[in-house]
Amino acid sequence: MLCMTRTLALKKETDTSFIARNRVLQSRGPPALTTFPLDLAGRVCVDRRVDKSARPAYRRGATQVTSEITHQATGDGFGIKGSKPTGLTVDLEDVLRCPNLRSRLTPRPSPFQEADVTGFVSDDDRVLLQAVHYSSQRSSGATCLGGLPIVTDFQGMTCIPLPSWGMRAGPRETIYFNPKTVKAAIVTCGGLCPGLNDVVRSLVANLEDYGVGSTPQSIIYGIRYGFAGFLRPEHPPIRLSSKRVDGIQFQGGTILGTSRGYADINAIVDKLEELEINQLFVVGGNGGNKGANAIHLECCQRGLAIAVIGIPKSVDNDILLIDRCFGFDTAVQEAMRVIHAAKVEAKSALHGVGLVKLMGRSSGFIAMAASSCSSEADLVLIPELDFELFGRKGAMTHLSKVMAKKGHAVVVVAEGAGQNFLGSSGRCDDSGNPILKDVGPWLKREIKDYFASEEGGGLKIDLKYIDPSYLIRATETTTSDKQYCN
Repeated sequence: MLCMTRTLALKKETDTSFIARNRVLQSRGPPALTTFPLDLAGRVCVDRRVDKSARPAYRRGATQVTSEITHQATGDGFGIKGSKPTGLTVDLEDVLRCPNLRSRLTPRPSPFQEADVTGFVSDDDRVLLQAVHYSSQRSSGATCLGGLPIVTDFQGMTCIPLPSWGMRAGPRETIYFNPKTVKAAIVTCGGLCPGLNDVVRSLVANLEDYGVGSTPQSIIYGIRYGFAGFLRPEHPPIRLSSKRVDGIQFQGGTILGTSRGYADINAIVDKLEELEINQLFVVGGNGGNKGANAIHLECCQRGLAIAVIGIPKSVDNDILLIDRCFGFDTAVQEAMRVIHAAKVEAKSALHGVGLVKLMGRSSGFIAMAASSCSSEADLVLIPELDFELFGRKGAMTHLSKVMAKKGHAVVVVAEGAGQNFLGSSGRCDDSGNPILKDVGPWLKREIKDYFASEEGGGLKIDLKYIDPSYLIRATETTTSDKQYCN
């Protein structure tokens, strides 16, 4: 029995492969009517014995169901013959849906229907939100069975239940806004992240592809300096076009400017009405998306047909509903350079230690990914895992062993790690995030004091501390992020 996740391909008798997405399963032998049972995870299991009488049964909860897909493989093509899937085990209506304004707008054909395109995305297309089924809480990575783990503070986490499916993104055959009358606004919020300019450029390009901006009644606005830009007469909105954003994808930062904090939601919606905006694109992190949701709710309260679209942004990669946030790969690439510099410094010194502090308020994705890719870090400390300084499993004990073996060591720490040792500052920034105490200088002192002590061998170490936090985010995107943002 061979199983392949989510994709299927058969090798025809002519040795020409039919490829579905990116995995290929080659089935040799004469053309035959073959049964492919579907399991709960959406996998296709191919039995080379081609036992058409076998119909595996699967159980989910208390429901026993079976399903099959019958395919005909022939020498001149790959087709479908026989019944549709019956009794599919996963409820396709168990889907995370987006609110929409379709009931209030007039449907119209997409302008791309006239082009020779490969097709459109259907509202009935589904994407699995959880690709892995964990057997129990003990499985590696199973922090939240069947849901989304959300960090509530530096000591706790809550689990938000999730449906099985998400709606597939992409162009629809039917659209509901008239491009000739659309007035769109784009705003970038919160801290900088590689790719902001890429996203702004792509939004403008795609809006223009649909025909937005082609008439005097259709405009694309850029809002200056975050949500506050709606309310600052000294920084009025700017008009965006493909000509104005040409080449900005090669610049770090955002040409629109950004800021933190919540502005007056009522005043923002007043401004949207004044400008006759009917599409608002908010590029932001947790704070920006909270603001976008508040604007959406106020628009609903007023009965306004304004679509508010949130575009998730997090250089820390800590918006866990999506696999990867734009800008993360770029930040990891830049962080790797810093770790390598720390390695060079440590290896070149007598009893050298390189200490690098990286971004990661409540998640250690950058620290872990950069350390894993570079293979040069000896100790990585992240917010998700508490650690001990001393004792058999202590960080200092481990460093002592590394120094004895190699003569030098490299330590990487995420900014949110070790906050249980430092205590709370009791203060928050303009976005409502707790202001952390600085783990870098504290850890630097602890390492120096430990090795100077009798327990640490009385070593006078040469420690180089590097804090590149803003350097890794204020830069042009890598090719993978550019492709992602487009």
